[in-house]
Amino acid sequence: MNVSQSSKKKLEQIARTIRFRTIRNSHCTGTPHLGSCLSCTDLLVWLYWNILKIDSRDPQSPARDRFILSKGHAAPVLFQVLAERGFYSITELQSYGHDGSIFGEHPPSPKYLAGIEAATGSLGHGLPMGLGMALAGRILELPYHVYVILSDGECNEGSVWESALMAAAQSVQNLTIFIDYNKWQATGRSDDVLGLAPLAEKWKAFGWASIEIDGHSFEEMSEAHQILSNDPRPKAIICNTIKGKGIPFMEDDNNWHYRIPTKEEVSQSAQVLQIPADEILLKGPTPISHD
Repeated sequence: MNVSQSSKKKLEQIARTIRFRTIRNSHCTGTPHLGSCLSCTDLLVWLYWNILKIDSRDPQSPARDRFILSKGHAAPVLFQVLAERGFYSITELQSYGHDGSIFGEHPPSPKYLAGIEAATGSLGHGLPMGLGMALAGRILELPYHVYVILSDGECNEGSVWESALMAAAQSVQNLTIFIDYNKWQATGRSDDVLGLAPLAEKWKAFGWASIEIDGHSFEEMSEAHQILSNDPRPKAIICNTIKGKGIPFMEDDNNWHYRIPTKEEVSQSAQVLQIPADEILLKGPTPISHD
């Protein structure tokens, strides 16, 4: 599955706008985990614009692909993506951070928000739930695929590796995970907190088809997806990413796990991301042009 130059430019434009809206939202609402949102923005854009077989007009279709954001603290960027894909009115995001709003720091229960498959945030739960969904699809003979994004720090959880063993033992072909390997977790470098490296080889040893890519390259995402698509094993794509990707003063700085950008930093981000002035001044989001 090759990515044409026109498709690449479109995805890059969408990713820049989604990044800015997430940054602006963090400033306006005091929502943290900005660095973690920015490291997986490109992957979310690629999945939702290129891969996932979903229809916002029929969000409960039994045949729909399932996506789980296991690293639930990156929910602010997922909310921006789902709004743009039409799962709810894009103006609803203006309630973010207000009393009674369904939008918070983590995905809510699916019954409260279309497009959400699982409430996440307690790390280590997304893959077990995704595995259950994949097995259910096989039992019911439904054609859907399950995709899960995990953080690298999340791989500290034993439940992740129990699920890895189970998925391989059951030859669960309709399950693909992406590990957002930005090399940081809340309190330090991921590889120093617990010995993750070599991560791709660990997944291979657990019986998965595993490949390592640049998690900000749409071409490498597409190539990896194509290479693994017909493999009968569960699939793990290790995405080497940069925390705070896209904003030079945020990149690879773990302070942005919790820091909130100032008004001046929002303006600086807009300049870096080449965001039009009218988008910067908006109090709430507007649809992205797909021309």
